[in-house]
Amino acid sequence: MANMIQLPCDGNGHCMVCNAKPPAEETLSCSTCAAPWHVPCLSSKPESMASVLQWQCPDCNLDAPVAAPVSSGNELVAAIRAIEADSTLTEQEKAWKRQELLGGKKVDQEGDDDDDEEKEGGDADKKGKKSAEMDALKLLGESFNCSFCMQLPERPVTTPCGHNFCLKCFQKWTGQQRKTTCAKCRANIPRKMAAQPRINSALVAAIRMARVSKFISDGAPARVYHFVHNQNRPDKAYRTERAKKTGKANAASGKIFVTVPPDHLGPIPAENDPERNQGVLVGECWEDRMECRQWGAHRPHVSGIHGQAEFGAQSVALSGGYQDDEDHGEWFLYTGSGGRDLSGNKRTNKDQSSDQKFEAANQSLRLSCIKGYPVRVVRSHKEKRSNYAPEAGVRYDGVYRVEKCWRKVGIQGFQVCRYLFIRCDNEPAPWTSDEHGDRPRPLPNIPELKKAKDLTERKDDPAWDFDEKSSRWTWKTPPPLSRLKVDPADPTQIRRARKAIKEAQTQSVTERLLKEFNCLICKQVMKEPVTTPCTHNFCKDCLEKKFPNKQFTVERSRAGRALRAKKNVLNCPCCPTDISDFLQDIKINSEVMAVIERLQAQFEEAKAASAAASAGESGEENPEPESKAKDSEGEGPKKRQKIDGSDSPSSPLHIQSPPIVAL
Repeated sequence: MANMIQLPCDGNGHCMVCNAKPPAEETLSCSTCAAPWHVPCLSSKPESMASVLQWQCPDCNLDAPVAAPVSSGNELVAAIRAIEADSTLTEQEKAWKRQELLGGKKVDQEGDDDDDEEKEGGDADKKGKKSAEMDALKLLGESFNCSFCMQLPERPVTTPCGHNFCLKCFQKWTGQQRKTTCAKCRANIPRKMAAQPRINSALVAAIRMARVSKFISDGAPARVYHFVHNQNRPDKAYRTERAKKTGKANAASGKIFVTVPPDHLGPIPAENDPERNQGVLVGECWEDRMECRQWGAHRPHVSGIHGQAEFGAQSVALSGGYQDDEDHGEWFLYTGSGGRDLSGNKRTNKDQSSDQKFEAANQSLRLSCIKGYPVRVVRSHKEKRSNYAPEAGVRYDGVYRVEKCWRKVGIQGFQVCRYLFIRCDNEPAPWTSDEHGDRPRPLPNIPELKKAKDLTERKDDPAWDFDEKSSRWTWKTPPPLSRLKVDPADPTQIRRARKAIKEAQTQSVTERLLKEFNCLICKQVMKEPVTTPCTHNFCKDCLEKKFPNKQFTVERSRAGRALRAKKNVLNCPCCPTDISDFLQDIKINSEVMAVIERLQAQFEEAKAASAAASAGESGEENPEPESKAKDSEGEGPKKRQKIDGSDSPSSPLHIQSPPIVAL
């Protein structure tokens, strides 16, 4: 058949032509895009085993003859081939023309002819600055596009070989025949990372910042949107003199830095943060639950639910305490508390011994479901099964709403309370580089509801809901009045924190982007960046200095006998992940290094242009008499040194990071 439709297999392995799931011996993978195809449904099959190894699918094989008669689809293929054959076009221009052909819209090519569009005077500086702001997103797109969907990844996953993919694309790739190699360079991927990939938070922040900078350049108001480094840390939790155990088993939490009562519902706004005047922002991280308590995100030290049965729930913590938990990022299934024997001196027990009931903390979540109250959610690094958990510490992920709650028989055979949480925050989640918050979304399909007991669903309008006029989540009805007193904040550090915020607001997009690529060891912009399997970024030299005399195996012997050598565990400097295999063959992340070099070049050009402009203005408006210059000859070098900025580091590698990044 000349006009036979040829389609590959879908993500579930079913052929899109015959709708059958072919066996492995009837499946053929393209050598270019690695897409699986059903051999019997192909119009032209490979002739020999040698051709199978280099076989290209109909979508990738541009040299394949076009079937006749010519249809609209064939006209599109012919137009694409004509663009590819045009030798007068560059690769970038070919990509633009292909996008215009497929999308039907003209591609905005602003920023590529900046030299032709610049004018003399102050207008040229403004246009150049706006062009630099707009080019930030384009710069990241040229280096960090996913190799599968060719888009900037909203939930980027970085392999140890330095290639970036969307989380869903990466999971589809590794799910096909359990592949553990990179789709771009075929380098080996650690099995642990292939099974549980973690999102690269530094790349998320950089992409989101570039998108927001484009949004601001279009005329939108600037805003503080992301807490990056949290370097201006408060007084940490301390151990009393009577505490004999190491660690923080008997620690006191220290002072509380927010002026909200312990039973405050919903987000913590800026007016309740007297030190920083920004509130608790989505994405803030703390070392442990003790520091998380100091900022009011989740008050209990151990318990996973903070709430009162007759008032509602303030917050929950996802820490992997129950096997029934399921985490899908924007929504998750949460298991209630109780049902475990903690008698005597048992502080923790993972074995379920009785049924859970809707009482105490479990009832508080049930009441929040009925009323539609927002619940703050923090994720802990202890949740090893989640792709969305941080690699270290505790992270605030915004507010969620309990949509349904029920009881079911858990994995261990006892009744457990279950809750469906849906994210409803005005700020984007820490794992997505999208620049806006949540929108109302339909409820997911929950198969276990078929056998659920005591199902509770909200019948009235929720108290916290989405306002279509303002496009924001807000209180539709006044929140319940607090019954507890407010913890006063210490105002001694307010002035220093506000000064740091003001300095951060005056920085350019290039400076803020460079700080997102700081090494986690030296706190400077990375030189020869490397990305570990746990998605932490370091300078290659800094990481090697952390293990100066590294030995990957340890020889063992006993009573004169030589035993089998034991593998030496080398943990990541930022988390307990074993990176000994990665240290044996460290690969530089070339994509990140290319972006850093281009950002540094832009920073130096902008700095030189600003210095030249300031020197020209000072020479025209305030001409200094020659006699006065001679009289102050001794002080001249010092003044020039201060104007040129040589007292401060001339390279962006030495920029000190402020406590926040503000736009």
